[in-house]
Amino acid sequence: MASERASTPRDRYREQTRGEIKAIALRQLAEGGAQAVALTRIAKEVGLSGPALYRYFAGRDDLLSSLIRDAYDDAAAAVGRAGARLPGSPRAGLHALADAYLGWAAAEPQRYLLIQGSPVPGYSAPPDTLDRARAVMGPFTEVFARGEPRDAVRPVVAETAEWLRTDESAAAWIRDRTGLSSGDDRAATALAGTVLAWSALHGTVSLAVTGQYAGMGHRTETLLRAQTDALADAFGLG
Repeated sequence: MASERASTPRDRYREQTRGEIKAIALRQLAEGGAQAVALTRIAKEVGLSGPALYRYFAGRDDLLSSLIRDAYDDAAAAVGRAGARLPGSPRAGLHALADAYLGWAAAEPQRYLLIQGSPVPGYSAPPDTLDRARAVMGPFTEVFARGEPRDAVRPVVAETAEWLRTDESAAAWIRDRTGLSSGDDRAATALAGTVLAWSALHGTVSLAVTGQYAGMGHRTETLLRAQTDALADAFGLG
């Protein structure tokens, strides 16, 4: 069985070594961004030869992919914990989810920038990162499914409804998260609200973690609350 194989001393040593490699890569990431991740330096610090390191990761891109998967999974866990204890009010729930995402990003700025910052030249993220990104935003769909969109966002909802009719992957995700079929107006509302929340979150969070608000007379949390309230108003969230 897989669980038994994973518990052997050899497998435990392998996972421990992979963990050490990733920890060093994260430190390099914090020091100089994704471009500073250097396998030769990592191998030397771990005490491995260059070729031996490739027994644990196929190359820099494989290592980056592992770090990206871990970051998405941790972000999803942070938002998921907030989602598991959502208050009865959709508006209060939206605030709780947004605050949880900001809290994770502020605590893990380099990992946030790895998944949401500038693309790494020559690197393509693996396809499974889409599912992990959706896991982060999943709880938002459940909040917006309870909304009643106002005029300002109805064009977005209409375009999103067409998207759901033509993209089975997106439709399946919303169906799995909310139980709503693509022909249900609430499904388009759920997805449109989530996309708009995603856009607002990343605008605010990216500026915050890169220090762009330094010297301004407001707290990031205050700005995010105002933006989240505006979005709640646009979707009729009480």
